[in-house]
Amino acid sequence: MPRTGSTASGLVPAVGVPRPRSAGSGAGRIAIVSASVGAGHDGAAAELALRLAAEGFAVDRFDLLDLLPARLGRVVQEGYHRMLVRAPWAYQRIYAGTERAGGVGPASRALLRAAEEPVLRALSPGTGAVVSTYPGASRVLGALRLKGRLAAPVLTYLTDFSVHPLWVADGVDVHLAAHDVPAGQARAAGARDVRVCGPVTGSRFRPCGTQRRARARAAFGLPPDAPLALLVAGSWGVGQVREVAVELRDCGVAVPVVVCGRNRALAERLRAEGIAHVYGWVDDMPGLMHACDVLVQNAGGLTSLEAFAAGLPVASFRCIPGHGLTNAAALEEAGVATWIRDPAALGAVLRELVDGPLGRRQRARGLALFARPGDGGPAAEIARVHRSGPVRRSRPPTARQRPRPRVRPLPHRLAATAAVASAVWAGAVGTGVATSYDGADLIHAIGHGLDPDDPAPLHAPHPGDRHS
Repeated sequence: MPRTGSTASGLVPAVGVPRPRSAGSGAGRIAIVSASVGAGHDGAAAELALRLAAEGFAVDRFDLLDLLPARLGRVVQEGYHRMLVRAPWAYQRIYAGTERAGGVGPASRALLRAAEEPVLRALSPGTGAVVSTYPGASRVLGALRLKGRLAAPVLTYLTDFSVHPLWVADGVDVHLAAHDVPAGQARAAGARDVRVCGPVTGSRFRPCGTQRRARARAAFGLPPDAPLALLVAGSWGVGQVREVAVELRDCGVAVPVVVCGRNRALAERLRAEGIAHVYGWVDDMPGLMHACDVLVQNAGGLTSLEAFAAGLPVASFRCIPGHGLTNAAALEEAGVATWIRDPAALGAVLRELVDGPLGRRQRARGLALFARPGDGGPAAEIARVHRSGPVRRSRPPTARQRPRPRVRPLPHRLAATAAVASAVWAGAVGTGVATSYDGADLIHAIGHGLDPDDPAPLHAPHPGDRHS
């Protein structure tokens, strides 16, 4: 069954084997490989596909989870979700362990090798470039380049502001970054050709005037005059959302407007605690951003970039482990978001962001990310690489990189072990897995129920789901 990803600008199917979806024709063919482990990877892939199709390319989109052996994609997605909700401490430990090691463990390597053949078969003849928006996909595609099995150049579009070492895969020709900060982190992790080309977000995310702001507030039933703080935590409502919503309300600076995604239990709990403006999944996220004065977030993914494009100042607060913390640090280093580390400072910082020089500076810096005259952004850079052909010849594999024996399909009796490996694989940066954590404790953490705010079990994503 095809998976569906979403951006606030509309629904876009992320189609896997056996039939890739094509869009546009005339300029050549480009494939984009993502993964439905949160909307950030799929959202970037969807917008890149739209822009490339507008330039005349035929675009094929694939979800790497559909290409994993033994139909483990669903297990990956659910394992990641359970880990974030049930065992965030395990996610932090895995994230930090893979960051130190700069690589993945043997179970993950086996799964990635097993995905190589399906990925290669899925690519249409005549594909002139392949783009990854997901670290696991970059590792599969880079390995195919190193082995000389993929002639088309491979580009990785870095969807986050912080770059975990797993994002940088041997064999990838070009890494595309939204800003100098992630570009520098990618180079430090070993990437050779890194190009800064700005973020990619839907065209509806743009600043608005007072009239549109008033219409947006009326459409969502929000107060016409009070300062509004938009609180987001992805389509799963992950993190300390309840605590932050109460803190926002009690500080008295801005009225909290909370998006809970699919977490119905969280939404009901917030309403019971007197939070007046609580939403589930939201189709019109550009409109909701136009209605609000500041964004408060905990992951630093796609929604933050959309806020920058909409001219909304961003605060990182009570961030989720792993990429939430590293993204907060990178966004602050770039000067586009403020990381509130001390809860006692929440009110003062919000006041500065809503109506002070700090907010004005951040709006200007956020909008400047999209003002790169002459280069055309990530899609134009991908098109240039496509036109120029392979950026370099694939290097002959070193002893460490030589192909291992072909991986056979996983026997059913090993499905449980593979499932645990896949869950952790999804958990570390939503990308790869390390064996840096004790397996028995991890199985216990992710396999024994969910917390009361978690909508169990995790069903297929709702068409309107959003998760950064």
